[in-house]
Amino acid sequence: MKVAAIQMCSGLDPEANLAALEPLLSAAAEQGARYALTPEVTTIFPESREQLRAVAAPFERHPQLARIAELARLHNMFVHVGSLPVPLADGRFANRSVLFGPDGAQAAFYDKIHLFDADIAGLDAYRESATYRAGERAVTAKLDDFTLGFSICYDMRFPRLYNSLANAGADLLAVPAAFTVPTGKAHWHVLLRARAIETGSYVIAAAQGGRHPNGRATYGHSLVIDPWGRVIAELEHDRPGVLVAELDPEAVREARRRVPALANAAEFAPPALQG
Repeated sequence: MKVAAIQMCSGLDPEANLAALEPLLSAAAEQGARYALTPEVTTIFPESREQLRAVAAPFERHPQLARIAELARLHNMFVHVGSLPVPLADGRFANRSVLFGPDGAQAAFYDKIHLFDADIAGLDAYRESATYRAGERAVTAKLDDFTLGFSICYDMRFPRLYNSLANAGADLLAVPAAFTVPTGKAHWHVLLRARAIETGSYVIAAAQGGRHPNGRATYGHSLVIDPWGRVIAELEHDRPGVLVAELDPEAVREARRRVPALANAAEFAPPALQG
């Protein structure tokens, strides 16, 4: 199966972001992709919570999602919207990933579980949980001969999620992201290769890249990694583009036969201080 990672530089206007996405999906389809993944915050990359509240649309009858569903049907392709903000009743948002099938029907959705809350020396505290509400369940979905495992950006730092997805049958792990440049240079390749190696799975990571209208800069470098941890395709820049790679289900079976880490995992008691 051929898959495509769509790299974007999303801004503050959902319709402009959709207009930028359409030719990229067409290019993926022309190259034979059966599945296309877009980045985190595909439809809007907000400047502030107030700006997000002014433009984020309800999930039901969402105008950009309705058009993306049409594009999935037009191209006879699975289209996976890496994420978009969805208003919730408590005033916060879900950071939601949505998969459409080749018939244009919604196949699955996932709300980002791990939220970045941190106090960083010399910087203001960052509280993603003040704007977003964390999801509570892991999600998989069928993609022809593959089973897709969902995640979003910061999730990639939590191996237990990917272990859970792989044990539930996932052999292709999706990681849409909007990584900053410093953390991207330091951690992007290492973390994604580790998630592939420890689960014996393919990893596809679609990234935001470049300087955005909200003032942020993101790393780009969308990737596809094989179950042995090799980078088999990469956009080696931060500009919009399409990355296509072909996946072989036998590569998953072979990696898991050679290193049966999922089968060999053991339960154990929490550590106890001795001495």
